[in-house]
Amino acid sequence: MPAKSKKADDRSLEEILDEVEIIMEKMESDKPSLEESFVLYEQGIKALKTATQKIDMVEKKLEILRSENDGD
Repeated sequence: MPAKSKKADDRSLEEILDEVEIIMEKMESDKPSLEESFVLYEQGIKALKTATQKIDMVEKKLEILRSENDGD
Protein backbone atom coordinates (compact mmCIF):
# COMPACT_ATOMS: atom_id res chain seq x y z
CA MET A 1 0.00 0.00 0.00
CA PRO A 2 1.27 3.54 -0.69
CA ALA A 3 3.01 5.50 2.04
CA LYS A 4 0.64 7.23 4.44
CA SER A 5 2.49 10.54 4.09
CA LYS A 6 1.66 10.75 0.38
CA LYS A 7 -1.48 12.74 -0.32
CA ALA A 8 -4.17 10.96 -2.29
CA ASP A 9 -4.24 13.80 -4.85
CA ASP A 10 -0.54 13.26 -5.56
CA ARG A 11 -1.00 9.62 -6.52
CA SER A 12 -1.64 8.56 -10.08
CA LEU A 13 -4.83 6.78 -11.02
CA GLU A 14 -2.79 3.61 -11.51
CA GLU A 15 -1.40 3.83 -7.98
CA ILE A 16 -4.88 4.26 -6.54
CA LEU A 17 -6.26 1.32 -8.51
CA ASP A 18 -3.26 -0.77 -7.43
CA GLU A 19 -4.17 0.05 -3.83
CA VAL A 20 -7.75 -1.11 -4.45
CA GLU A 21 -6.44 -4.34 -5.93
CA ILE A 22 -4.20 -4.95 -2.90
CA ILE A 23 -7.12 -4.31 -0.56
CA MET A 24 -9.29 -6.76 -2.49
CA GLU A 25 -6.56 -9.40 -2.38
CA LYS A 26 -6.19 -8.95 1.38
CA MET A 27 -9.92 -9.33 1.88
CA GLU A 28 -10.01 -12.48 -0.24
CA SER A 29 -6.84 -14.25 0.86
CA ASP A 30 -5.90 -13.13 4.36
CA LYS A 31 -9.27 -14.02 5.89
CA PRO A 32 -9.36 -10.81 7.94
CA SER A 33 -11.44 -10.47 11.06
CA LEU A 34 -14.74 -8.64 10.79
CA GLU A 35 -13.17 -5.48 12.20
CA GLU A 36 -10.24 -5.69 9.76
CA SER A 37 -12.73 -6.23 6.93
CA PHE A 38 -14.50 -3.01 7.85
CA VAL A 39 -11.20 -1.10 7.86
CA LEU A 40 -10.19 -2.56 4.50
CA TYR A 41 -13.63 -1.82 3.08
CA GLU A 42 -13.40 1.80 4.24
CA GLN A 43 -9.93 2.15 2.71
CA GLY A 44 -11.20 0.70 -0.55
CA ILE A 45 -14.20 3.03 -0.69
CA LYS A 46 -11.97 6.06 -0.04
CA ALA A 47 -9.55 4.97 -2.76
CA LEU A 48 -12.38 4.42 -5.23
CA LYS A 49 -13.81 7.85 -4.42
CA THR A 50 -10.41 9.41 -5.12
CA ALA A 51 -10.14 7.46 -8.38
CA THR A 52 -13.60 8.63 -9.43
CA GLN A 53 -12.65 12.24 -8.71
CA LYS A 54 -9.51 11.90 -10.82
CA ILE A 55 -11.48 10.36 -13.69
CA ASP A 56 -14.05 13.17 -13.46
CA MET A 57 -11.25 15.76 -13.68
CA VAL A 58 -9.86 14.10 -16.81
CA GLU A 59 -13.33 14.00 -18.38
CA LYS A 60 -13.81 17.72 -17.69
CA LYS A 61 -10.43 18.52 -19.24
CA LEU A 62 -11.37 16.47 -22.31
CA GLU A 63 -14.67 18.33 -22.61
CA ILE A 64 -12.81 21.65 -22.50
CA LEU A 65 -10.35 20.48 -25.15
CA ARG A 66 -13.20 19.27 -27.35
CA SER A 67 -15.10 22.53 -27.02
CA GLU A 68 -11.94 24.53 -27.79
CA ASN A 69 -11.28 22.31 -30.79
CA ASP A 70 -14.87 22.71 -32.04
CA GLY A 71 -14.48 26.49 -31.85
CA ASP A 72 -11.58 26.50 -34.35
